[in-house]
Formats: sequence, C-alpha cells, structure tokens
Amino acid sequence: MYARVAAFESRDMSRVDELITTVRERARAGKDIPEAKRLLMLIDRQAGTALGISLFESEEAIRRAEPAFERMGDEIPEEMRGRRTSVDIYEVAIEDVVEGASAARVSSLAGPPEGIDEGISFIKEQIAPEAGDLTGWRGILAVVDRTTGRTKMVTFWDSEESLWASEERANQLRSRAAEAMGESITGVDRYEVAVHEVLAATTT
Repeated sequence: MYARVAAFESRDMSRVDELITTVRERARAGKDIPEAKRLLMLIDRQAGTALGISLFESEEAIRRAEPAFERMGDEIPEEMRGRRTSVDIYEVAIEDVVEGASAARVSSLAGPPEGIDEGISFIKEQIAPEAGDLTGWRGILAVVDRTTGRTKMVTFWDSEESLWASEERANQLRSRAAEAMGESITGVDRYEVAVHEVLAATTT
C-alpha cells in the first residue's frame, strides 16, 4: 500500500465547510479517483492548512490517478481548496485506523533510511499497544520514504479533547519511536479529521 500526501495552505477558511462537503460527496460518488482505497482530509482551521492523504495499492495506481487529481484541482477553486505546496509519495508501513476519529496528530521524522524497518517493528510491538490504551485512541497510520528516510506518523483520536489530553504521553512515545528509528523529530501538527472515507476494502 502507498500513500499520496498533498499539503495545502492559504485557503479561505470561510469556505472550509463547503470544501469538506464537496470533497466528501465527490469521494462517496467514487468517480474522481476510482483506484483510491482510503481518503483522508485533515484541516487546521486556525492555520489555514490541510493535508490530503489518499491510499492506493501501488505507486503505479497513484501515477494513473494524477490526471484525476489535477482535474479536481481545476474544478475546485483555489480559494476554497488552498494552494498546493507539496505532493509526496510514501510506502504505508502501518495502517490501523477505525471509524470515529475527529482529530489527528501528525508527527514528522527524518533520519537514515536503514533504521526504518527496525523502527516500524518497534512502533508496532511497543508504541501502538501503549498508545491504544489511551482514552480516545482511534488508530495510527505510519508512512515512510525509504529513499530519504522521512517518516510521518498520524495518530487518530475521537475528539480534540482526547488529543490534547494525550499530549504529554504522546511526546514520550514519539521520542521513543524516533530513538528506535534513529531519527529526529522535525515537526508535530494537529488537525481536525474533516473527511475520512474508506473507498474500497484495504489490505496491509
């Protein structure tokens, strides 16, 4: 499984609810990106930024979908969707997300690629079970770039309150994960889970 992660900024936040409705309706219609398996839109209303995360079975499927993404960009006004600042492709290392998430914490890490596999095993065996005991936990999505050594860990929570209540423990677990991977923490961002659509049966 692979993830296409697109970042956006400088959107007109007065139209964000209109954007959410539009993206959700288009996703449920299943016509825009037929090969996508899961679609997530994470929004920071205060900062005016967003992440669009789409999961596919292969990198080839992502490449085939690029014209559809470009078409969507043309059909949804920039003042509504924001200006796209980056598009990155990652391998999905962990996908364990359940329904009911309304908040997400995105941790970005960077380091030597050779530490990725050991670190992901550590997260699966140690970090995720401990995090799963925290109130409001709704799952984790971890994606990696084996060329650059970059990793993104997205943890999901049932509410903004649960996300913030877990902050101290999350800091500890994130530090342990970074140490296991030999990576440094390059950023931590918090978002509203505005759209979460499972578009087809996923495999891990």
